[in-house]
Amino acid sequence: MLDRGALARVRGAIDGIDDALLLLLAARVRLVRHAERCKRATGLPLRDRQREATVQARAQSLAARIGLPAATAQRAIGLAIDDACREQGIEPDLDQGRDPSLGRIIAADMHTEPGSTLRGARLLRLLPPPSRIAPWLRVLSPTLQRRLLERAMAAVLAAPIADGTLDFMRGRRLGIEVTDLNLRWVIELRDGRLSVDGADSEASVRGTATDLLLLASRLEDADSLFFQRRLTLTGDTELGLTARNMLERLPWESVPLGLRIALNRGARLARDARAAHRGDA
Repeated sequence: MLDRGALARVRGAIDGIDDALLLLLAARVRLVRHAERCKRATGLPLRDRQREATVQARAQSLAARIGLPAATAQRAIGLAIDDACREQGIEPDLDQGRDPSLGRIIAADMHTEPGSTLRGARLLRLLPPPSRIAPWLRVLSPTLQRRLLERAMAAVLAAPIADGTLDFMRGRRLGIEVTDLNLRWVIELRDGRLSVDGADSEASVRGTATDLLLLASRLEDADSLFFQRRLTLTGDTELGLTARNMLERLPWESVPLGLRIALNRGARLARDARAAHRGDA
């Protein structure tokens, strides 16, 4: 007879598989972004339904070999394709080219017209933009702000600090300016840890809270953000570019899973809220 300990071990294994699924999905999203850039550079259409059909056919073939229900494989790959479409700004196919004999993912009588999108946009507009939040941040003392940022950086950059990748920051001062929140910090590697103060910097990265969050969450890459002038680099460009390149190479899986999920969800919410306030949603 199985005891509770056995159940806990099984659930632990399931949790590990769930984590692996999220990591693989995050890796797929990054590859989708690279594919989008390649298609734009070569003038190819962003949507390739033949490719989508091939991906689904491969999934069905593998599912048959490993004993996975065809509908489960279809739904899993359909969600991945749907997410890829959203990443590229393509209107997703709610049924993902699904075989009609399997039934529809979205029932024909469900409301998928723009009304639901408009309701979502109205709700997002209830969130105050960062510029309105800025005065409230003055309640947090600069000391508390620095401590929070130092803890966040210690969690995200623990691996590159430990293996010496961040040694180029030793004795150097890099500024971060959040323009719409009126926040500014200067980061320096000191005694094996990143410290924050308000002194002068050698180089500074400037951008809105949303764009910096999109960069931190890997939802948008640095090249695109700098090219579109949504982020700007001033001062010692060599120092700034070295820091940017290090962050681009930082293995995303080295960041704690909970923090990755929080960054991803927070960045998506901020991006959607900004679009709603601009009337793009």
